[in-house]
Amino acid sequence: MNHTVQQLLLAALVVLPLLGSVAALLPAPPGLRGRGPDQAVMRHGVTVTGVVLAAAIALAAGFDHDHPARMQAQTDIGWIPALDIRIHLGVDGVSLPLLVLTALLTFLSALYAYFNRPSGPSPKAFVALLLLLESGTLASFAVLDLMLFFLAFEMVLIPMYFLINRWGGAERERAAWRFILYTLLGSVVMLLGLLLVGLKGGTFDMVALATDNGSGLSHTTQLIASLAIIAGLAVKAPMWPLHSWLPDAHTAAPTVGSVLLAGVLLKMGTYGLVRIVLPMTPGAAHTYAPYLAAFAVVGIIYGSLACLALALPSPTTTLNGGSALFARIGAKGDLKRLIAYSSVGHMGFVLLGIATLTPTGVNGALFANIAHGLITGLLFFLVGALKDRSGTTDLDQLSGTSGAALYGRAPRLGGLLAFGAVASLGLPGLAGFWGEMLAMFGAFDPADGLSRPAYLTYMALAAFGTLLTAAYMLVVVRRVCMGDHPIEPGTGTEAERPALADVHGHEFAAWSPLVALTVLAGLWPAALLGLTDPAVQQLLAGGTR
Repeated sequence: MNHTVQQLLLAALVVLPLLGSVAALLPAPPGLRGRGPDQAVMRHGVTVTGVVLAAAIALAAGFDHDHPARMQAQTDIGWIPALDIRIHLGVDGVSLPLLVLTALLTFLSALYAYFNRPSGPSPKAFVALLLLLESGTLASFAVLDLMLFFLAFEMVLIPMYFLINRWGGAERERAAWRFILYTLLGSVVMLLGLLLVGLKGGTFDMVALATDNGSGLSHTTQLIASLAIIAGLAVKAPMWPLHSWLPDAHTAAPTVGSVLLAGVLLKMGTYGLVRIVLPMTPGAAHTYAPYLAAFAVVGIIYGSLACLALALPSPTTTLNGGSALFARIGAKGDLKRLIAYSSVGHMGFVLLGIATLTPTGVNGALFANIAHGLITGLLFFLVGALKDRSGTTDLDQLSGTSGAALYGRAPRLGGLLAFGAVASLGLPGLAGFWGEMLAMFGAFDPADGLSRPAYLTYMALAAFGTLLTAAYMLVVVRRVCMGDHPIEPGTGTEAERPALADVHGHEFAAWSPLVALTVLAGLWPAALLGLTDPAVQQLLAGGTR
């Protein structure tokens, strides 16, 4: 593909959602209002995100797959000469999959919201915020200037705050405030580290700094700057123990907010570690890697145990004919909260892969990033649909006598939930398997200078985490899809179960791409690894030209 066309496509990915966000606030032309202005603005969101997805696919199709380590579609123009800040855009094998994933999930979210409009204020504001969020996220993966990266990183916070606060569920204000406070505090610390790297390195250009591979920074400067940057990125990742904002934000957010938060926003933190910390401060990365790996493993075990505690039935209160009756109050057994905690564990594998400082581990981390976006995005869609149908996400209610029992009442919905669960637990042949396996392979043989006994311990604990993941996911499938209390034929209690619709056409359209890509990535991992591996090899060696 012509270089100019590539430049225009990449620029369009960033600019079109921003322009669409502004246009969403304007009155719809009379001929495009359809049944009313609300429908028109929701259709506007689907159209803009669809065009952005088409541009992302065209960019991926025109990408030079023979040279994925080379930065392509570059645009480099001056912006603030006094500070040497430039509008520098580019894409390589590390960022391309994340750009396509972001465009895909945002389009599917807009499509889902068109048919399942979130309850709350004006749809105009909802669509404008959704498009602003997309623009900031795509910019984070496309910019190659440290200050632009920071601005794009911050750009997503305000729209996500309002999506949670205005269109969320119970305790949305508290969850939104925790989200914004945690991430803003982390961003302030990260800004100090970015400024230190840029000022001491003599440039804010990420390509030049990666090529220098830390040669212009003293070891002390690397240690201080890297610690600040890691702290800011770890909040967004999220890394234990900086994760506590995540379960509340996911539980309170509307369905599309949860999908984008898990599928896209969490990836900004781990992407920053690979793009900034590893190539620009390699000495500090080597120093902090064992601690990062330790935090990652604690997150894997902690997240899995928290999910298992949420998945298991609450303590038995009475017995009825030999069957246990369970009662759990509030969000303690909330299925949406369980999936949120599962993200802490899954992102722990991403952090572990990065902390090995090996091509195998970092490739596994990038693969797990994409797999988590696909699978967890699907799971949040499914939980949102389940809540719309049953009015609850409480596991004890869903598994009770009058609960979901999806296999019998909505078999397609139950089958999709089971598929998402087994994909999340890392079943071989699906996308979730490869990232976790490669991260553990990287821990088996970490980079030179790292303690192999320590990393073998981390690998063993991470492997135990996969067993816990399988345990809680299978418990969820059994309880939600089959129920704790099967109804015996002829007892007359079948009528107690309220009607439960199966998968609608628009839901199938929104979810089937995620299912197909989860299977495709699981069966053909080379398609993604072929993109990331050359770029990772070059980043770790120093240089991205």
